[in-house]
Amino acid sequence: MNTIEKAKISDAVQMHQLINYFAEKGEMLARPLSEIYENIRDYFVAREGERVVACAALHVNWSDLAEVKSVAVAEDYQRRGIGDQLVAACLKEAKELGISSVFCFSYKPAFFERFGFSQIDKMELPRKVWTECYRCPKFPNCDEIALINQLVISS
Repeated sequence: MNTIEKAKISDAVQMHQLINYFAEKGEMLARPLSEIYENIRDYFVAREGERVVACAALHVNWSDLAEVKSVAVAEDYQRRGIGDQLVAACLKEAKELGISSVFCFSYKPAFFERFGFSQIDKMELPRKVWTECYRCPKFPNCDEIALINQLVISS
């Protein structure tokens, strides 16, 4: 079992390669290396020695809203529960921060539905659509599925 930990600056290039490998296959959106560096604190990684074998990010959008994004697991490490561990780490961090709603855009909604996410219309996420999505090459014809998880935050 791999340990999930916060990403380091030295992980950024490998994370970029991993994310963009799946983006080239049409399975997720590409991320520029500069964006990964800018948001390095959002990312969790799983490593095998010095190799980053998986990553995921929790990006805070607003006081009550965050996004799980860039969930990527190297093909030779899939089906080992690493993606599950990464999403669980993101949801745990959201709860610790007191964020009540976590969303994602995905081509694989069934994966996220296992964690309590449910499908919604993208327009129910106007902060996401008008602050980030409009810059995407797929806007306004996005084919990703929007999902949201309403977390129970204990005070």
